[in-house]
Amino acid sequence: MVVAKTLEAHTALVAAMAKREIQREYLAIVAEELIAGGTIDEPIGRHPHHRTKMAVTTQGKPARTHYRCKMRYRGFTLLEVKLETGRTHQIRVHFSHKGLPLVGDNVYGWRYKLPPQSSPELQKQLLAFRRQALHAWRLSLMHPIKGEKMTWEAPMPRDLSNLIKCFAEK
Repeated sequence: MVVAKTLEAHTALVAAMAKREIQREYLAIVAEELIAGGTIDEPIGRHPHHRTKMAVTTQGKPARTHYRCKMRYRGFTLLEVKLETGRTHQIRVHFSHKGLPLVGDNVYGWRYKLPPQSSPELQKQLLAFRRQALHAWRLSLMHPIKGEKMTWEAPMPRDLSNLIKCFAEK
């Protein structure tokens, strides 16, 4: 989250967002094994039947999501995700549309499943995970007044890091 202290800073930040000069990076876990990255370039708008959801739809606004495989586990992949646009639920909608729902995202297609020979600890962590496996970890922008590049990073939440540790255990 970015907060402007002055009207001048607010105006500059709004302009930077419109020109896509603010970089937002996420970590996400999808319920499939991927070997590479890619770009999802699909328009997003309101779901035609479920007004509280978003969906890939021809009447939607342009949306572009870039991703790359950070780590692959049996049945799951940890991805680094960068947004070029910023639509509501963009990451969740794009990955669900590609058949890659985020772990824990019951709204956009996650269904609890375990790879064969999963450890009891992984089973426990997956059952206890009650949110989307999505973490906004880096935000970069040019300071609206000073013109300096600024970057903030957020540590991974404990529940997500515990889940990743369980994936890594054989």
